[in-house]
Amino acid sequence: MVVKQLIEGPEAAQRYAREVAALRLASRVDPPVVPGLLGADPVERVLVLEYLDEQPPADDWVVGYAEALARLHAATSADDVGLLPAWSGPTRDDIGSFLALARTLGCTVPSAVWTELDDLVNRLTHASGHALLHGDPCPGNDMHTSSGTRFIDFEQAALGHGLVELAYLRIGFPTCWCVTAPAQPLLDAAEAAYRTAWRHATGADVRDDLTDACAGWLLRGDALVERAYRGTADHLSKVPDGDWRWGTATARQRLVHRLGIVGRMTADGGELGNLGQLAMAMRGAVLSRWPALEPLPSRRP
Repeated sequence: MVVKQLIEGPEAAQRYAREVAALRLASRVDPPVVPGLLGADPVERVLVLEYLDEQPPADDWVVGYAEALARLHAATSADDVGLLPAWSGPTRDDIGSFLALARTLGCTVPSAVWTELDDLVNRLTHASGHALLHGDPCPGNDMHTSSGTRFIDFEQAALGHGLVELAYLRIGFPTCWCVTAPAQPLLDAAEAAYRTAWRHATGADVRDDLTDACAGWLLRGDALVERAYRGTADHLSKVPDGDWRWGTATARQRLVHRLGIVGRMTADGGELGNLGQLAMAMRGAVLSRWPALEPLPSRRP
């Protein structure tokens, strides 16, 4: 077995409660996508968990990851609303920071972009969904076993729309130290596996595409820093003056990748067409200033 204790720290009681609630909700899924919860002591904030015989991830690990993520998301229903906090998306402050960065980079910001982003924030804030979200579904929080992928560390678990976590694969694992950019064939296979598993588990197709979810992660400066620094500063405003490494990539590497993804996803216009044009202009400006920036790694360490 594995014994885990959440020691004193910011929101320790809330993080413990989230993890226990999420593990109990996820235990409905068969075959399992989480370790079994064998015991819990809320006073000491101790969890006793099933020991998993982990194996090295395969080269195509993202496919099994996405399939397991869909089954995790499908564990909950509308009847479970209130058992975990609702997922929270980007805010209008994030819009302001993102557009200020665009101007600092020398990009013209059309007035239509603010309207598009304001509508985007509204859509993400009011998106219907009661999927069981991991909250931090990163390489390292997925364990690859002989019986499939299982997830651990649910201290940020929430309920919301599953696409905000399926988007991790495409937008570059925004809450993770171990950021990767899978090759396009693997990415396509993983997203298809997610949709197939969701349909099998729920009897319904995944509604909407990933454009809004990816654009939402692009706006968030907190998605450039580890958890301890989130909510402490406007991190987007720091990008022009300095770069910093977090895990497998730097902040500028992460930003360039996300700008390119959103730009390409919105190339045909639509609700975020002006944002897409701005994103590509910002990407060009960043690469012009710092031409030595390398793409995100395609493989996890």
